[in-house]
Amino acid sequence: MPDQSSLPVASPFDIVEDLDALPARLRGGVVAIGNFDGVHRGHRVVLKTAMTIAEEAGVPAYAMTFEPHPRSVFNPSKPVFRLTPPAMKMRILAAAGLAGAVTVPFTREFAGIEPEAFVADVLQERLRIVHAVTGYDFHFGRARRGTPEFLRQAGAADGFGVTIVEAETDEGREAVSSSRIRAALEEGDVVHANALLGYRWQVDGEVRQGDQRGRDLGYPTANIALPPETRLAHGIYAVRALVGDRWIDGVASFGRRPTFDNGAPLLEVHLFDFSGDLYGQTLRVSFAAYLRPELAFDSAELLVEQMDRDSAEARAVLASLQPLGPLDLALNGAGPA
Repeated sequence: MPDQSSLPVASPFDIVEDLDALPARLRGGVVAIGNFDGVHRGHRVVLKTAMTIAEEAGVPAYAMTFEPHPRSVFNPSKPVFRLTPPAMKMRILAAAGLAGAVTVPFTREFAGIEPEAFVADVLQERLRIVHAVTGYDFHFGRARRGTPEFLRQAGAADGFGVTIVEAETDEGREAVSSSRIRAALEEGDVVHANALLGYRWQVDGEVRQGDQRGRDLGYPTANIALPPETRLAHGIYAVRALVGDRWIDGVASFGRRPTFDNGAPLLEVHLFDFSGDLYGQTLRVSFAAYLRPELAFDSAELLVEQMDRDSAEARAVLASLQPLGPLDLALNGAGPA
């Protein structure tokens, strides 16, 4: 069940990319440490724990995260399918109510530092933390020797608190994880992915000039190239898109367009009851439901008939859509009036 409590409000939200430039207001705070790709329900238990401790102590709570994703550093030939690229991650962390986020550049050299050095140099000398909060599976330093228990012992010895948060489980008592969410999106199960995230998954992308085939078919589209490592299932989706400050319902295709050119994967978004030039704008697209797989049709006429059915189904899905909770409402709005 979504958390029905109101979201905390923290303003301003500081984004820090240099440990030596930490704002004075964040020093001596409570830090939630993790990669936080997705900022999913499990991550937000870590964040909420940090905010609760910080509120009781009268100090700020902020996140420490790492870019690029460690798995992409160690295996660059297979970059990770990112649920939340850096800018989106910052947007969600801000909406969750934190005072800021510190992004630490992740390199092989950084991964090889001794855990003791990370604690002494980063947590104590630069951040001057009073408390650290991490998930049960957080590891750091050379050979991943920095375990949660290591951190707990370091805190006891050096005078800062440490809280380790156990796994958050879903209704089936299975741990919520970024890997499960990626797997759900790869299967087209955006409803399940959204349930694990606690908000409807989004992508951002610049609208680029296409071949205008959709316009000729009566379905003009905003075309967005997603990162090549995106492994979202090819198919048709009910979506909403943020245009300016307004969310607009629509239907989207992600795939290779097998009826025509079978080209590189492309997200093509048709917005209902909308006309306007979106070229060059960054569009935010929120995924509500998977409607069907991508198919090849024998003619453009048959494709248009199916697009009519897809649009009717997407309208029906979106008409009954309700926010998954306060964070979803903050990120995705309530939808068209």
